Amino acid sequence: MRTLFPLLAFALSLTPAAAASLKIGDISIDDAWARATPKGAEVGAGYLTIHNDGASADRLTGITADFAQVQVHEMKTANGVMEMREVTEGLEIPAHATLKLAPGGYHLMFVGLKKPLVKGETAKATLSFAHAGQGAVEFPVMGAGAAGPGGAMTPMKGM
Repeated sequence: MRTLFPLLAFALSLTPAAAASLKIGDISIDDAWARATPKGAEVGAGYLTIHNDGASADRLTGITADFAQVQVHEMKTANGVMEMREVTEGLEIPAHATLKLAPGGYHLMFVGLKKPLVKGETAKATLSFAHAGQGAVEFPVMGAGAAGPGGAMTPMKGM
């Protein structure tokens, strides 16, 4: 039994952190996560999935955090060139729809990081919606090349 306990503790330490979730009004948020950043980095990226179970659309109107300024960005390919732009008008989440913020598409940019995002730690931000209100979301920090909360790694093709 003594040898089983250290083995179990070791196995649990290898399990990726669970993705955070939140429910406010008709909006639910899950699979929140962020990528680790190198020391001295001024920007980082965060991702999540927003579900609107309501009968009417809602809008993500703002995000605040004490560790950085938070912006919504969109990446897309136009004429063979990858472009990224800040989305300043917020993000609409249609009724009975899901919006996934993921690498290579819509995502959160953490600008002016006060400290690096460290694998295994958690970053917290408050999301504001036009109808559902506000809620705090925790972003478990995965490795720098993580593809998502499942712990898979992928080459970094942008934020």
